Amino acid sequence: MDLHLLADNLTNPALLFFLLGVLAVQLKSDLRIPQNSSKFISIYLLFSIGFKGGQELSHSTFNAEIMGAVALGLLTAVAIPLYTFFILKRNFSIYDAGAIAAAYGSVSAVTFVTAGSFLEMLDYQFNGYMVAVMALMEAPAIVVGVILIRFFTTEREGPKIGSIIKHSLTNGSVLLILGSLCIGYLANEEQAQGIKPFTNDLFKGFLAVFLLDMGISSGEKLNDFIKHGKFALLFSLFIPLINGCAVAWLSDYFVAEAGNRFMLAILAASASYIAVPAAMKIAVPKANPGLFLPMALAVTFPFNITIGMPVFLTIIEST
Repeated sequence: MDLHLLADNLTNPALLFFLLGVLAVQLKSDLRIPQNSSKFISIYLLFSIGFKGGQELSHSTFNAEIMGAVALGLLTAVAIPLYTFFILKRNFSIYDAGAIAAAYGSVSAVTFVTAGSFLEMLDYQFNGYMVAVMALMEAPAIVVGVILIRFFTTEREGPKIGSIIKHSLTNGSVLLILGSLCIGYLANEEQAQGIKPFTNDLFKGFLAVFLLDMGISSGEKLNDFIKHGKFALLFSLFIPLINGCAVAWLSDYFVAEAGNRFMLAILAASASYIAVPAAMKIAVPKANPGLFLPMALAVTFPFNITIGMPVFLTIIEST
C-alpha cells in the first residue's frame, strides 16, 4: 500500500474533525452539535450528492458498464448478509445475527460521501450513476436479513416482506437521495447552475461539521460496544476489509473506471447505521441496536475512512 496515500488521508480535514469529535467525548467535553442542526446537515449532504449524481447521470449514456455496476452492487447487497449471517449466529442470537448481517450488507451514505471527497482530493472521478447504485443497495440486505431471521426462528408473525421492502424504500435517507437523483436528472444545466453554490461550494465544509458530529456519536457508543467483546470488534474490522478488497478486485470484470470501482468497493465495505436501524426497529424489535449500531458507526466507519479507502484504491490501481 502507498504510505503517502495513507498519510494524506489521515491529514484530511474531514477525517480530523471526526477524530476531534471522538476526542471531545473522551475528554468529557460539552462540545455537541445541536440535533436540529445535525439533521439539517444530513439532509443537505444527501440532497447534494443525489442532485449532483442526477446531473452527471443526465450526461451519461446507458451502457454495459452501468448494467455491470448495478448487477455487482445488487449481488453484493444480497451475498454479504447471506454469508455473514452464518458467521454471526455462532456468537449472537438469531435476531442480532440477522440485524448485523443486514447492516453490513446494506450501505452507508455518509461513507459514500466521504469516499467521494477522498477521490476528489486525489483527482479521481466517479460517475453519477453510482449514486443510483448506492440507493439500490440499501433495501436488499434488509429484506435478506429479515427473511433469514424468520427462517431460523419459530416466529412467523410481524410485518410482511412487502411492507418491509416498502419501508426500506421510503426510509427518509433513501427517499431523499433517490428523489434528489431524479430532480438532478430532470433539471437542465442552466437550472442546476442556479443552486451550484449550495450543492458544490459548501459541501466540504458541511461534511467536516457532520463528521465532527459523527465522531461525537461514535465516541459515546464505544463503551457500550466494548462490553460485547472481542468477536464483535474483529468482525467489525475484518469483514468490511474482506468485502471491500473482494469487490475492489472483482469489479475489474464489471467496471472500467477506477473511481467507479473504488465507490463499489467502499459501498461493499460500509455498514448502514441509518436505514437498517430504522427498518429493524419495526421488523425485528428483538434485535439489539446496542450491538449493530456501535459496530457500524464506532468501528467500521472510522476504519473505512482511515485504512480501508487507501487499501481499496491500492488494489484497484494494481489491477
